[in-house]
Amino acid sequence: MKEPTVRAIVTEVLPNQLFRAKLENGKEIICHLAGKLRMNHIRCLAGDNVSLVLSPEGEKGRIVYRG
Repeated sequence: MKEPTVRAIVTEVLPNQLFRAKLENGKEIICHLAGKLRMNHIRCLAGDNVSLVLSPEGEKGRIVYRG
């Protein structure tokens, strides 16, 4: 089943492959890279547009697409 994604902009790169991203609604969350992005050595920098899958609580996210 395909998860719903939300668009965001990476605002800050944190240690241990964590990122701070600002969602379209203005909320900022902490997120990490999905396994496929890590496996293929995809880099994320501050200012990148990304697609996230939010956790059920909506406090954390997983970056599934950069571009």
